[in-house]
Amino acid sequence: MSGQFEATVDVERPIDEVFAYLADGRNDPQFSPRVQEIERTPESPTAVGTVFRSTVKDAGMKTSRVFRVTDFEPPRSMRWAEVSKNLVTASEGGYDLEPLPEGGTRVRIHNVLEGHGLGRLLVGLALGAARKDAPAFGQRIKAAVEANVRG
Repeated sequence: MSGQFEATVDVERPIDEVFAYLADGRNDPQFSPRVQEIERTPESPTAVGTVFRSTVKDAGMKTSRVFRVTDFEPPRSMRWAEVSKNLVTASEGGYDLEPLPEGGTRVRIHNVLEGHGLGRLLVGLALGAARKDAPAFGQRIKAAVEANVRG
């Protein structure tokens, strides 16, 4: 079983600056409390093939996550795939950005969650929690970008 969750939010910052902030996955802990630590390999700016390794905490359990950037089209879209082996993974995900007439940016984040082994029994719970949190997640992205990007 797999399924998607998404959130869309309007950010009051220019698209180029919002994209740059989101493309640097090392900013994720600023809006995703489950991300405990994260690093980017190589250290150079994000591009296709960049890998982000993180430690996340879900339901009281810490796991290691590895994501590879699969598509990168500044300032409009970025795609990733989780390559780590966990019970529930984000098999694909990404950001889609579009400029708004007043100078802000509409951001859509989406992830497809997939269960593996015993995770097939858990993916429904993970999807339910992610979908329930999606509006708040979008608001956390908005708040973090607006606080950290000086548009």
